[in-house]
Amino acid sequence: MATELVVYIGSQELAKISSLLPSNPKRSTIVHSLVNALGLMGPRYSNSRRLQVVTPRRATHKDLAVYHTRDYLAVVLDPSNATAPDGGEKENSVNSEFGLEDLTEYVQIVGGATLTAVSALQQDITDLAICWDGGRHHARKSQASGFCYVADCILAVLALKRAIPPSVSAAEGITVQRKPRVMYLDLDLHFSDAVSEAFLLANSPATPQILTLSIHHASPGFFPASSQAKLPDINSDFDPFTLSIPLQQGASASTYAKIWPLCGVDGLAGDPCATFNWCLGGTEGSLGWCVQRILQEWPGKKLLLGGGGYNSPNAARAWAYLTSIALRKPLDLETEIPDHAGFPLYGPSFTLDVPAGNMTDHNTEEYLGSIEVCYENVILALRNKLVG
Repeated sequence: MATELVVYIGSQELAKISSLLPSNPKRSTIVHSLVNALGLMGPRYSNSRRLQVVTPRRATHKDLAVYHTRDYLAVVLDPSNATAPDGGEKENSVNSEFGLEDLTEYVQIVGGATLTAVSALQQDITDLAICWDGGRHHARKSQASGFCYVADCILAVLALKRAIPPSVSAAEGITVQRKPRVMYLDLDLHFSDAVSEAFLLANSPATPQILTLSIHHASPGFFPASSQAKLPDINSDFDPFTLSIPLQQGASASTYAKIWPLCGVDGLAGDPCATFNWCLGGTEGSLGWCVQRILQEWPGKKLLLGGGGYNSPNAARAWAYLTSIALRKPLDLETEIPDHAGFPLYGPSFTLDVPAGNMTDHNTEEYLGSIEVCYENVILALRNKLVG
């Protein structure tokens, strides 16, 4: 049996640039180092799949302008905002004032990394691409938000929805133009506000192409504030292709197991946000359990993006474990962290697992029941739209 390729986007340049901004310093380096130290990049790790590491191209102004505004790009892509022409400090530097001297490179490389992964899917190099440095779901057309400076998720969806080149049906001898359908599923603790709002009411009634679903925490004062973060109002003229499932504090694996039939890892236990209590694997409803079902049971090509996670070693644990699932050879959660440059970060356990804590799960049977009732109507509306 031929070995299938899983395209993995990563490079020293990407790791270096990603480590320079104030959000999660050096996380990119930590992630790629752990994936490599665990042997996942080796050709003999899995008999059925192997990683093909691809260096990302830089996104061009044209790539980014598919979504971002000209005024926003004029600032973030202008190196003169960071340094003076002679290489010295510029007094009125927009970026240096906020410690964002490398923002131009960051936006181009992270945006380009996700688009490189998309290209691998579109060119049929693989059915599964991974870009753990992507997943910036709070960036808007003309505004950075929540440590997100480039809307790579939105750029990816827009690229994936483009029409597939026409093919000729042998049976009927006619040219067939296919329009891909794209589902964006966000499992980050925070609501995917920018992505959801970008595609709200964006589908043509005749050819719906994009469905977004965010499973997140929502409560008064919790970032980001958005009217779309609530359960869909089935008594209004809601958009059944822009969906949310807000969960209460302490959401655990059992919570996800109960809602899964309805359907940035900072929901994991141990994250500084301290809001969810999701474990990495080993039980029904865990993060690994959910991703494994997406990869094995859901049709179509898959793109895995990173995103949230404010405990960098735990984010590295999660993404390394999910990479092993993508290779169809999940690591044992008791695997000891190999000796490598980042080894001291993984104490005190020095193992792969991110176990659940003992936070109380406030997602009661009654609350989960209300979600189920809501989504019975949502699914009915979706079917009516798709059939009609």
